Amino acid sequence: MSDIRENGPVQLDASAGAASPLNAWVGAAAVVAVSASLTGCGGGGGNPAPTAPSPDPSPADPSTGEPAVPLTDEDAASRFLSQAGLCATPDDISALVAGKLDYRAWLNAQFAKPARNANASRPEDRTAWQLGHDLRLTSSFKLYQGSDYGLDNVLWFRLFTADDVLRQRVTLALSEIFVVSIRNMPIPWGQFACLAYWDLLESHCFGTFRQLIEAVTLSPAMGVYLSMRGSRKGDDTSGRRPDENYARELLQLFTIGLYMLNQDGTLAKDGRGQSIETYTNDDITQLAKVMTGWDMDSLRVPAYDADTTPDYTARPMVAHGDLHDATAKTIFAGKPYAIEVKAGAATPADELKQVLDGICAHPNVAPFISKQLIQRLVSSNPEPLHVSRVAQVFKDTGGDLKAVITAVLTDPLARDPLTGNAAVRRSKLREPMLRFVQWGRLARMKSTDGLWGVGDLSASDRLGQSPLRSPSVFNFFRPGYVPLKSGVNADGFVAPEFQITDESTVIGYANFMLRHMGGAPEVNIAVDYQDWLVYAPDAKQLVDQLNLVLTGRALAQVTVDVIVNAIQSLPAVTDADLTVRVKAAFFLMLTSPDYMVQR
Repeated sequence: MSDIRENGPVQLDASAGAASPLNAWVGAAAVVAVSASLTGCGGGGGNPAPTAPSPDPSPADPSTGEPAVPLTDEDAASRFLSQAGLCATPDDISALVAGKLDYRAWLNAQFAKPARNANASRPEDRTAWQLGHDLRLTSSFKLYQGSDYGLDNVLWFRLFTADDVLRQRVTLALSEIFVVSIRNMPIPWGQFACLAYWDLLESHCFGTFRQLIEAVTLSPAMGVYLSMRGSRKGDDTSGRRPDENYARELLQLFTIGLYMLNQDGTLAKDGRGQSIETYTNDDITQLAKVMTGWDMDSLRVPAYDADTTPDYTARPMVAHGDLHDATAKTIFAGKPYAIEVKAGAATPADELKQVLDGICAHPNVAPFISKQLIQRLVSSNPEPLHVSRVAQVFKDTGGDLKAVITAVLTDPLARDPLTGNAAVRRSKLREPMLRFVQWGRLARMKSTDGLWGVGDLSASDRLGQSPLRSPSVFNFFRPGYVPLKSGVNADGFVAPEFQITDESTVIGYANFMLRHMGGAPEVNIAVDYQDWLVYAPDAKQLVDQLNLVLTGRALAQVTVDVIVNAIQSLPAVTDADLTVRVKAAFFLMLTSPDYMVQR
């Protein structure tokens, strides 16, 4: 009974197989998991589980008038670290409390960390890391030209081991806004193109938005994924037209969105009370002409040559003037922010810069991007005042992403949890891969062979999600997704992450975590619970400490009581007993509905 994996998968019938204490807590977890599944699918209320009532109501929040829920310094530190990083360890919490919760100082220290982890045991260049592990530049190397080998290894290595946790968290968020996926990367060394794209996001996530959008535009991975690479000027004889795919997504998903916004992220209306579209099909046609003539920078060996090496995937695309449409173009015609490109007046590169400058000056960019960053880091339903303040920082700083991220994470509406409807609004469903990374870091997950063979976890019987494996350019879930027939829908809120939350993925996630609680020896992954054994003899203390690091003590009291009772039913005599207690407490908490809601 010392190995949690002996108990098999979670079943929907929680009453089955409850003869032993260990089976009892697995059964309890099944009930918890099923209740989460029903919540996600409309079988129950769509709102998160309520927090315990405050015995001493604190002053009302000025933005809503509702009484605030007091947080201890430890709770507040944990909550911040969960939003801004990948987990909150006891040491991280203590350091932030000792610094008197100086969030800006913590952020500045993270901003100062280099883009590559200087303390990594691997070479700092991920491409060199991958080349150095069974992928020598020999004939056998060619076997991997059309595979995804190494992609997951490198990404999980970074997420589980990097100390630049803010950079990794923001990079992950950006990868879900400016989506590229190995699922549509039909080029030699597509996995290297995706890894170079992750590097690109890491390098630019603390720069300016304008720098980021140009780097994204000229990325070989993006060029392939949204087919801008190789787009050529139109030809009336053959009927060829410039590819419009990237031009459309650049506007719709990456910069301005479909409809005009007020600075607070709410929809602007015309005189008839109707939403105002941001662009027309002609704007897309004109913008697509700007994007012609760009292709891979394959200086030594053509990208599709049998002897090509992966290095071309890390270089920005280059312009071919003879393939570029040099005619005059007007984007956003008739608008105050119209972009007019003169015929033949500039090189393709200068023309692209002019157009990207114009797009980034569009009034929608600040609220559109600010709102999505709040969604990814803090809340599924950003409050207008929060969006407005972040958007103002965006405008004032010319899109300085360090200033924008600071504004997102330090705004009072990100730091002050409330009761009632505001508490629901200031929350988000934790993404499955973030739950996995949080647990793995707290359980000191390591790769015993150094290869980090965690693999692709996007199947529904795993996490239903994995970095750079989105099924479409719209990410794993849309920012405006609303679960039908749920409390979320009734409240007029959105719940993006619920788009990948159903009976299948919830049980799949629970079973996946159950299998990994003792490590995954079949792929040489081990865990170490030594840090938590000191708390294990006292069930209440163990649950409280895990509640602190995992949720900032946001679990409802009823959930705490259920987990404490389950742990108390387990023996606590030997070290093996204590390890089982720790695994059980982790598992029960990680599968509880109110853990899954990040507040």
